[in-house]
Amino acid sequence: MLTRYAALSFAITPNAQGEIQLTPAGVFRGRDGRPVEVDGFRMDAVSAAKVAALAAARKTPFVIDYEHQTLASEKNGQPAPAAGWFKALEWREGSGLYATDVEWTAKARAHIDAGEYKFISPVFSYHPKTGEVLRMHMAALTNNPALDGMDAVAALATEFFTRSQEPTIKEDRPMKAIAILLGLADDASEAEITTALAALKAKTGEQDTTIAALKTQSPDPAKYVPIETVTQLQTDLAALSTRLNDGELDSVIEGALDAGKLLPAMESWARELGKSNLAALKTYIEKTPAIAALKGTQTGGRGPAGAGGAIDDATNTAVMKALGQTPEQFATGKIKED
Repeated sequence: MLTRYAALSFAITPNAQGEIQLTPAGVFRGRDGRPVEVDGFRMDAVSAAKVAALAAARKTPFVIDYEHQTLASEKNGQPAPAAGWFKALEWREGSGLYATDVEWTAKARAHIDAGEYKFISPVFSYHPKTGEVLRMHMAALTNNPALDGMDAVAALATEFFTRSQEPTIKEDRPMKAIAILLGLADDASEAEITTALAALKAKTGEQDTTIAALKTQSPDPAKYVPIETVTQLQTDLAALSTRLNDGELDSVIEGALDAGKLLPAMESWARELGKSNLAALKTYIEKTPAIAALKGTQTGGRGPAGAGGAIDDATNTAVMKALGQTPEQFATGKIKED
């Protein structure tokens, strides 16, 4: 896309020398039939906002000269004195785009007051496919409202701004790249790109709002417990369970010893089994008959002192049967006699 340039003429507003009209509102054409490649130049509130934003971003104001001499000075060698300056642009619905802070030179003001200049001719760039006004460049005092010879002015503007130092004028390639990134056609208009960017910005704003809301949410202390508390509770429960199991195991083993269902020599085995599987130990003790010789004795099944400490054969046989062992197994694991 090659940006095109145009120059038109509008009457200077009487009694309002601090402002000038730069474009009308809507679709408009020059009296000489321009533009020829599109239906007309276009200016609306959206376009005006972008043009005004670009103007506000400039470091220097726009010049108003006499008869576009700034564009022609290089060719005709004549000076190009300023008639005035402006920077602030304002859109007026139904009327058009205005410069509202015009500073006229004393000489230009005298010309206007004397009626020697009655028209203003702005120079702007526009989209060659849509006619949308893209940027304001300058303006001139003129007495040529019929636009005669404005084709020459437009040609001078094209040559002047193409080699100017304003890199933002050459925006075709960046705009094309932006359009492609947004999923638009590579020749999308600036208005289409602006709309797509606005939609993307709105979507990003919604996501930012959601993230911010999640960050500000705090857990309900009535529903959640700190992890440190849960960990300590688990440790305490495990310790309590161990104490309870140990206490129950002591009770089971002591009861079995008193009832004559366990030999004192079997206590270590019974404790190991009870720690790993208390239920299995209980089942064993329940099914094991009491050994009468051990029940209620004060020596725990051992012979009285001085009697050799032997246990009679009947007792050994009863224990062997209670343990479900063969004589060989019992003989290997039974208590050695003193």
